[in-house]
Amino acid sequence: MSSTLELTKQLIAQASVTPDDANCQNIIANRLKAIGFNIENLNYGDVLNLWATKGKTKPLFVFAGHTDVVPSGPEENWRFPPFTPTIDNGKLYGRGSADMKGSVAAMVTACERFYKNHPAIEGSVGFLITSDEEGPAIDGTVKVIEHLNAQQIKIDWCLVGEPSSTNQMGDVVKNGRRGSLGAELKVKGKQGHVAYPHLAKNPIHAFADAMSELTRTQWDNGNDHFPPTTFQISNIHSGTGATNVIPADIDVVFNFRFSTETTAEKLQQEVEAILNKYDFEYDLKWILSGQPFLTAEGKLLDAASNAIKKVVGIETELSTAGGTSDGRFIAPTGAQVLELGPLNATIHQVDEHVDVEELEQLSEVYEQILVELFVD
Repeated sequence: MSSTLELTKQLIAQASVTPDDANCQNIIANRLKAIGFNIENLNYGDVLNLWATKGKTKPLFVFAGHTDVVPSGPEENWRFPPFTPTIDNGKLYGRGSADMKGSVAAMVTACERFYKNHPAIEGSVGFLITSDEEGPAIDGTVKVIEHLNAQQIKIDWCLVGEPSSTNQMGDVVKNGRRGSLGAELKVKGKQGHVAYPHLAKNPIHAFADAMSELTRTQWDNGNDHFPPTTFQISNIHSGTGATNVIPADIDVVFNFRFSTETTAEKLQQEVEAILNKYDFEYDLKWILSGQPFLTAEGKLLDAASNAIKKVVGIETELSTAGGTSDGRFIAPTGAQVLELGPLNATIHQVDEHVDVEELEQLSEVYEQILVELFVD
């Protein structure tokens, strides 16, 4: 059994459902401490965060990841128990195998080999590992970054181990992400009997034209790196359940995934301008989950592309698609940020798994990225 596979299995066996780390970071810290990393535990509330570094000189390269996983759901729906790592037909099954305990294990073993072969380098390597990525993401990476900023520690390059690949490990690298702006809207009406609509005000009817305009609006045209900004209504609730009652209000939840062609502030202004055109009262609460970020070029991107070519033998494709990641907290510091990990086809699903052979390739790619940055 390879060292990467062994460590991945050990981590999967810890039932670290967010925000419970379930001893994963102790396992990781012990491995890193053995090769000379300095270990800091930066814990906030119920969230455990690991900041580990080796070296004191610039530049600083950081592996970023998380030990928490989403709940498994009913275990009887899984082929194998979700927290009992099981190999079947060349694939490792278990919750977190792809998202992202396999990546974290590959980072650790890559560093073990790298420092064995290159014991003295100019520069530093760090690990930023949190147990609050799958949850609210309030006390995790964002708090560690605040701590690093206060200590005037600047990350130059950051590789996030999110599962980025589509058909083959390394075929896609995420070099950016769209921003996420959510909102909770309450349109106010007046409750009444459906037989006497003149004595009431139906908020569903009042909102209908505004909803149509919101869904038809073209917010921007995107650019070479990002598709156009999208608007999606994810939840609508109104009424008492009775068929003869006009509701008092309607609650609407919606979300923008936005490109670098616009801003959260501009989207807020445009939405409120649309709502104000129509005859209803409303309350609106905005939730900004993350700004868009992009690493269009730079030494990190070159290193990742070269490493994938050398280890896997393929040209990688750059993408900014998908949801948000903790890269959104790191990129605003000025760091070059990329996401590279295993296939994302089974993440958050029953029978989540990763290809054993590609897991080892991932570790080799991570090691080669370090070589590209610090040796070659």
